Amino acid sequence: MAGSGEEDISKMENGVGTSSSSEDSKDLCSSASVVTIAQKLIAEVIGIYFIIFAGGGSVVVNKLYDGVITFPGICVTWGLIVMVMVYSVGHISGGHFNPAVTITFALFRRFPFWQVPLYIAAQLMGSILGSGTLSLVFDLTPEAFFGTVPAGSDGQALVIEIIISFLLMFVISGVATDNRAIGELAGIAVGMTIMLNVFVAGPITGASMNPARSIGPAVVRHVYKGLWVYIVGPVIGTIAGAFAYNLIRFTDKPLREITKSSSFLKSVSK
Repeated sequence: MAGSGEEDISKMENGVGTSSSSEDSKDLCSSASVVTIAQKLIAEVIGIYFIIFAGGGSVVVNKLYDGVITFPGICVTWGLIVMVMVYSVGHISGGHFNPAVTITFALFRRFPFWQVPLYIAAQLMGSILGSGTLSLVFDLTPEAFFGTVPAGSDGQALVIEIIISFLLMFVISGVATDNRAIGELAGIAVGMTIMLNVFVAGPITGASMNPARSIGPAVVRHVYKGLWVYIVGPVIGTIAGAFAYNLIRFTDKPLREITKSSSFLKSVSK
């Protein structure tokens, strides 16, 4: 996804940066840059906080109040809250809200590496705060756990998480990193993808697609069963999804040069 002709990323990624250049490191010392990165991190905290509060809250309310929201309602809630937060703060932080997405953007030179730990910390903080809020507001029973636990085997859950995370990142790559796409529709496309994935995978894995989404509730509620699935699966899936879109992206470069442009492939070949 790198290359001088492809450095134009969509409005969704404006201000986030496309590479971990030395200039980024030098600018970090300036007060303006400190304010800017702080704003991005706050945006990520707020974004994932409300994603967990609304999405996880729909799960809690449905379990505590006799299925009042229903499973389709839960699916729609997850899709809507992601869409809303992308449109709310996506222009500030890039609207990642997901460590797997952040890592993938960095590997494909769409995001500076030095910001990755900061973003992941912000995302985990927002998830834990959102999970903590739900735990304080509701009198939760063990059955009302709003995190993600495999319904079947860990292996089955891992495969499903890889597939749905692949789809999510494939869509994100198409609408948020290709300058031919209609950037204004990125939030809708991503939100709809989340909703569809929850419809399909929700009953089996909880349809995480996001390590932060799973880690926050697990830490707050002390439920760690199969947690590794929701860390490994989304990372593998998002990297594969971005790589797949990179292969089909229109370009006049030969295939060999496209594959060499990927920092992920470079690291593998070493």
